[in-house]
Amino acid sequence: MSNHNQEDIEQESVDISRAPEDVVSVGRAFHQRRNCRIIVDSSCDFAPEVLHRLGVDFLPFTYVTPEGEKEDDLWQSISSHDFYETLRKNPELHYSTCAITPGRYMEVFEKAAQEGLPTIYLGLTAGLSSSIHNARQAADMVRAKYPDFELYVVDNKCDSAAGELLAIEVVRQATRGLTARELYEWAREARYFIHGYFTLDSFSALAAGGRIPPAAATVGGKLDIKPELSYDINGALSLCGMCRGRKKALRAILEDFKQNYGHDPSLPLAIVSTDAEKEASWLEKEVRKQEGCGSLTIIHSQVSPILGSHVGPGMVALVFWGVDRREKLSFADKLARKVRGDKSASNQ
Repeated sequence: MSNHNQEDIEQESVDISRAPEDVVSVGRAFHQRRNCRIIVDSSCDFAPEVLHRLGVDFLPFTYVTPEGEKEDDLWQSISSHDFYETLRKNPELHYSTCAITPGRYMEVFEKAAQEGLPTIYLGLTAGLSSSIHNARQAADMVRAKYPDFELYVVDNKCDSAAGELLAIEVVRQATRGLTARELYEWAREARYFIHGYFTLDSFSALAAGGRIPPAAATVGGKLDIKPELSYDINGALSLCGMCRGRKKALRAILEDFKQNYGHDPSLPLAIVSTDAEKEASWLEKEVRKQEGCGSLTIIHSQVSPILGSHVGPGMVALVFWGVDRREKLSFADKLARKVRGDKSASNQ
């Protein structure tokens, strides 16, 4: 399926026995026989211990450094600290990232078709990458060649560990007997209930990637402005607010958690960062202080080079299951969706 399919992953160097018990239990509970194949990609910023246990196929993105193209291999070939420390020491350095090509998807999907097991792919949102469009293009070609093969492509409408949480629950539902078609419908609805809020240490990476003007990044740095960001219902980045100082931005994330958390202790949370362990630990400590949250499973992981290249070192995010994000639409956005016939909600 890929250079990192389940058989290969089991032999890699992650020591599952040393993983926190609550994280290992996420995978242990769901790694059972099921009647479909589930494919994920590296944009989900999986904790390696969890991915090892889920029994899914893993498709890596690639990124380009001055030394050439590299595969996102879950920090097997380089540590997350070394990667982000390089960016800290070389602020002018900017890595580019590559969408997965239609040809690569064709390869993966055709192999699945030849094996015959109904297949679902959970892909990075179109709000951040063209990759999902490539996946759909390849899926159409494979379906034409193998008309009896069930293949479903889901735009997860979110990024980073939000995709990890969605994948975990898709696997759980698969072990409970849902078919590939049912999983497809389930995931298309469930994706709107996953929230993610994050802050950046600086605007430099966004400016280098052309996402904000360099002058705005300079002013933000001088005033110690830290943004709180999320993603909208189409998976595109959205600005929640601007805070003076790091601590206020972290508290803003915590406040959004309090307002939107779904209070289901059976569902794990995720905290991810780009080499910002101090802030990640602070967020976990504060989350566990909230009523009913003391024993929640919280998955920690490092943001991959694919997304980390665009946000830079020092980012930290809290991701969780909560209220329906569609309910938070403004009147104008709801009207726009109605005029469009709710096309955005019906996309795969």
